[in-house]
Amino acid sequence: MSPPDTEVLPFDDAGIARAAALVLAGQPVAVPTETVYGLAADATNAAAVARIYEAKGRPSFNPLIVHVANLAAAEQLGLFDDTARALAEAHWPGPLTIVVPARPDNGIALLVTAGLATIAIRVPAHPAMQALLGATNCPLAAPSANASGRISPTRAAHVLASLDGRIALIIDGGPTTQGIESTIVAATGGPVRLLRRGPIQIDAKLSSGGIEAPGMMASHYAPQKPLRLDATAAQDDEYLIGFGGVAGDSSLSETGDLTEAAARLFDLLHQADASPKSRIAIAPIPNDGIGAAIRDRLSRATAPRG
Repeated sequence: MSPPDTEVLPFDDAGIARAAALVLAGQPVAVPTETVYGLAADATNAAAVARIYEAKGRPSFNPLIVHVANLAAAEQLGLFDDTARALAEAHWPGPLTIVVPARPDNGIALLVTAGLATIAIRVPAHPAMQALLGATNCPLAAPSANASGRISPTRAAHVLASLDGRIALIIDGGPTTQGIESTIVAATGGPVRLLRRGPIQIDAKLSSGGIEAPGMMASHYAPQKPLRLDATAAQDDEYLIGFGGVAGDSSLSETGDLTEAAARLFDLLHQADASPKSRIAIAPIPNDGIGAAIRDRLSRATAPRG
């Protein structure tokens, strides 16, 4: 459940210590970056990442940017070729997000990458986000700290107006300097592709392909096997993913907890895809709150493939 009250603390040692304790306990907190305020959570903790979506009311599970302290930390999560490394060395710390192939077993929750084989990484320049990275010693997934569809926040007051009562803490570091989200480029082999325009100007062609990063509309990870929704029992040769009172080969949440279900979604889809069964079925999920995001994700997974 979301905290009943949202605390606002100044950016100082005590504020960062409080924020770090919440992050390490699995809660997202709002913190300034040089672009906009971000809603930061431990990127290795799927339940914590699910709470980001829950707080934002995000309509679908878009991939999130992972913030790290430096290039060395970034290279533990993704595979940087010479081109990607040159971009990082030229623009980090700063408002550039680089999408690279994800390292296998990098520890990042699948909910962060939306099941993609790539990962979006940024080294922020803002001292508050850097301080939180140092205090938690973990990578931080951090989309903008606003309810989905609302204007991105550049002041703590903007965050409070949008997320009051949905998160535990906002660190007030004053107004952000850039005011728009980071530039995003893909450096996954071949020419660099521009995925989102932002403060840093990159000489690259704007991509018109499928989803690779936040802010792009398209479908995400879909299993290789046919997927049937709203199943109350398994048919022949189906791997059933249960929820609540519908038991299955595995369960998103036996207690019907939608946040737990969101945290387990991609892991269980992978598990079902790897099973000996030739088809997948999934129990009914309520179409409210974060459940709507789960259903949106599943409807995309069942869409016809081109």
